[in-house]
Amino acid sequence: MSSPPHTGLRERKKAKTRRSIQDHAMRLFAEQGYDATTIEQIAEAAEVSPSTFFRYFPTKEDVVIQDDYDPLIAEAYLRQPASLSPLEAVRKAVSEVFTEVFAEDEQTILRRIRLIWSIPALRSRMVEGQIASMTMLTDVAARRTGRSPGDMEVRVFAGAVMGAWIVAVERWVELEGARPLAELMDEVLVFLGRGMPLQP
Repeated sequence: MSSPPHTGLRERKKAKTRRSIQDHAMRLFAEQGYDATTIEQIAEAAEVSPSTFFRYFPTKEDVVIQDDYDPLIAEAYLRQPASLSPLEAVRKAVSEVFTEVFAEDEQTILRRIRLIWSIPALRSRMVEGQIASMTMLTDVAARRTGRSPGDMEVRVFAGAVMGAWIVAVERWVELEGARPLAELMDEVLVFLGRGMPLQP
């Protein structure tokens, strides 16, 4: 029976390998283009075998699309004080996660999103990821409120938050990262909380 420290070390090594593969992939995409870059080239640059690549990423698209943010946001959301409203809890969770994540990886994430939006196949996969994120938010909002994930209002809440996030990401890319994404996300969530007033 392995001890928790061993499990923690194994998970850290896996995360390090995943990050190395993604970093080398993004470098190669920038140097020679997404379509011209092969999985074999990425694996060689990351010093892993193609079979190891496929253990982490089922396709070349996944090396760009996949990230580990949903579980972090779900965990942060569920640990917020019960005194906060569902939307206030989302604001707090997003601020915690993205302030930390973007302090380390902001430029890498910006490059990833630019690449995703420049390639139709990646944009289509991104939509799948957004639906998965909405499902995650639906589930944790239901747990927090004691309602069913199938509750229409819970699903509308999750959809509204995801729609706001998408706009924040679009704005972030338009601004070339000049404003922190966490700040833009908070701004759109505040707008939701105010009832989305649109002044003429």
